[in-house]
Amino acid sequence: MKLATGVIPARYQSRRFPGKPLALIQGKPMIQRVYERAREAKFLDRLIIATDDQRILEAAEDMGAEAQMTSPLHNSGTERVAEVAKQINTSIIINIQGDEPLLRREMIDDLVEVLQDKAIPMATLAVKQKDMDLLYDNNVIKVAADSEGFAHNFSRSPLPLDTSDYFLQHIGIYGYQKEVLLALGKMPPSKSEKTENLEQLRAVENGYRIKIIETQFSTLSVDSPQDIIKVENFLNKGAND
Repeated sequence: MKLATGVIPARYQSRRFPGKPLALIQGKPMIQRVYERAREAKFLDRLIIATDDQRILEAAEDMGAEAQMTSPLHNSGTERVAEVAKQINTSIIINIQGDEPLLRREMIDDLVEVLQDKAIPMATLAVKQKDMDLLYDNNVIKVAADSEGFAHNFSRSPLPLDTSDYFLQHIGIYGYQKEVLLALGKMPPSKSEKTENLEQLRAVENGYRIKIIETQFSTLSVDSPQDIIKVENFLNKGAND
């Protein structure tokens, strides 16, 4: 089994939620919650927080995490992770979003297992979402896959469905073969990437196949301060224990 390196990109200046990685969830910074959950993964041999802000760097060091400063000019987490990956010998890199405080270790391990096959350039996660009202929520990313399980589109808007009782909701955790990540990091943002503000569309538009791994676990991404309340309510119920 080839182990992977996990990288958590953490940017301070978020348009809708400045300082999001340091937002407290039940008294603990969100970046710490993500780091602690990612650290539980069996198939990571190293875990790094990649940031562009001294405050996040200091918070990471205070919790004993390995952290690296990166350029403030990156267009996406993909580019930030690629900068760190240049110095890493591991052949598999996992991009762990810093706004997924309910991350499960199984999500990371499933990606690493799939990427043991070097013919798969990139992989990501999706969950069957049965709340059809979310189909029209622009913060919920939809994905459509072909018959072989590779993505052919991601969108904030509803996508054509093969079923009437669920859709595939994308979970923004990515695994890459290192050389694929480095190539993506050098490319300019693609047209649909800029239109949808979805970094994975750069890979799709440039011909890289993305394997979709269905997970049984759902998450609550934090996009706004109101989402912190949702995550805290979820934790208070003990639903993610």
